[in-house]
Amino acid sequence: MRVSKEKASANRDALLKAASRLFRQRGIEGVGVAEIAKEAGLTHGALYAHFSSKDELAAAAFSYGFAGNMADTRAWAGDRNPSFQDYMGGLLSPFMRDKLETGCPMAASASEIGRQDCGVSASFTDAFQEMAAMLEGSIETIIPAAEKRKLAIAAVAAEIGAMAVSRAIAKTDVALADEVLQAVLETVAAAYRGSRRIG
Repeated sequence: MRVSKEKASANRDALLKAASRLFRQRGIEGVGVAEIAKEAGLTHGALYAHFSSKDELAAAAFSYGFAGNMADTRAWAGDRNPSFQDYMGGLLSPFMRDKLETGCPMAASASEIGRQDCGVSASFTDAFQEMAAMLEGSIETIIPAAEKRKLAIAAVAAEIGAMAVSRAIAKTDVALADEVLQAVLETVAAAYRGSRRIG
């Protein structure tokens, strides 16, 4: 029996939502397609009606999860025009660290993306570029364009690494996990202040 376009779209969204959450929680290699289909309330065959492979699903789920996070960030920003420091304070917070299932998919998956296919890598690359552009846009105009881009790229890379390390430590030493985030936040802030002096 054929399903309507609306139902097909709802099924696809359910699969992406389930895959995005499970991949962040347990890693891409730690979850099978049958489990994702079951989580979405669908059959294994229904998944393959939307995605030709697990790799294709992983790439789409990564983009889906990141788009949701960016929508949340834009809602948080509202009309306030957050500063670079505001963004970094939020990104490097214990609250964000503890949101593994719904937090930044880059921080959740960075260590395994290099072992995935080009589609997953492309989704990660697009997300990295978008986050860097968001941060770059929050940096004061007195800083030269080349320095703004360098600082934004370094800040995103630092956030991803710091979040991964803090999560790895948090189960056994929360104080150290918090210290990692604070140390990276302060170091990025110092680099920002240095860039302002250059400008």
